[in-house]
Amino acid sequence: MKIGIISDSHTKVGKTKKAIDMLIEQGVEFFIHAGDIVAVEVLEYLQNCGVRYVAVYGNNDAHLVSVHNNYNLVQEPHYFKLADTTCKLMHLPFYMTGDTEVVIFGHTHKFELEYKGKTLYLNPGEVCARNKNFSECALLEVKKKQFLVNYYTRKPKEDFTLKKEFSFTRQ
Repeated sequence: MKIGIISDSHTKVGKTKKAIDMLIEQGVEFFIHAGDIVAVEVLEYLQNCGVRYVAVYGNNDAHLVSVHNNYNLVQEPHYFKLADTTCKLMHLPFYMTGDTEVVIFGHTHKFELEYKGKTLYLNPGEVCARNKNFSECALLEVKKKQFLVNYYTRKPKEDFTLKKEFSFTRQ
């Protein structure tokens, strides 16, 4: 299963839509937004893109509680199963225990990837391009015996490019 992962979109709706569209072109079957959504338009776009999704509240998303029932918004830490794989989703990296096979988080605005023990830890970086001059996102492909992660970046007025590919053998 291919899972598109974005985080920290903040007010950058256009940049976020470009990341979502690119990931759809890559064949994603599920989207995860790791928080700091900020703009309701991002939730609308996810809801209408034709791909199932989940989004977790970030520390800048308290105002979204007023639209909670309209979207697939969850509180952290959110545990779920996807592609026969246990997952934990959060924005703030406070629950970094290896109690699931995949831990997805945001908040730091940095792409982070580590496979430790039997757990893959993944932060897709910032789609908003606030702290750097490029947007970031990731595609996680869950296979029976491995995790594949593609890390994408996009500079202003350019297309997303595959920056690096990673492969981890599942234990």
